[in-house]
Amino acid sequence: MDQVRVAVQAADPITVAGLTSYLKSRSELILVPSPAEADVIVFAADPVSAKVLADLRQSAQEVPVPRVLVTNELDPSNVLRVVEARVVAVLPRTAATGTRLINSVIAAAKGGAVMPPDLLGELLKQVDHLQREVLTPKGLNASGLTNREADVLRLMAGGLDTAEIAQKLCYSERTVKNVIYGMTSRLNLRNRPHAVAFAMRAGAI
Repeated sequence: MDQVRVAVQAADPITVAGLTSYLKSRSELILVPSPAEADVIVFAADPVSAKVLADLRQSAQEVPVPRVLVTNELDPSNVLRVVEARVVAVLPRTAATGTRLINSVIAAAKGGAVMPPDLLGELLKQVDHLQREVLTPKGLNASGLTNREADVLRLMAGGLDTAEIAQKLCYSERTVKNVIYGMTSRLNLRNRPHAVAFAMRAGAI
């Protein structure tokens, strides 16, 4: 495995020192002083307050790498919010042994996730609620695309041009162009190839 650069963030230096001492024991983990240099960020906080959530969101926008959250006080109702802030692993502070912390960091670096069963169950419930109560009534799926947008992108990925897509879907060319424009504007996509790549990564096509 390649070496993983890890930054540790916490409100108090004692927590930082404790977490750092665990991580230093593995040669494949390199401690870095700045989150901007990290492949994974370990973030410790108790409780996970509204301010902590705001800090996590801001940090995730600035440095979009996976995070391991170490906490004993995470309200289950906030689990979707921390996931949206790129938290892929939640480790109870009382269970944060060196081995568990290291395994969580390595899993995060490999694109995996580590979540206590109760929080995972709550996350699935919140995602289901989001799908049923928010996305589906608006004609959107979990990727943020409408069925019409997904149909257009699927054909675009197959190499069809605007006229061919319009003919295939029985739309006017203007409608196809409007679908593409609305989608790229809403999702901040640069162009058609970027839109296709987005849909493929999201599993929509």
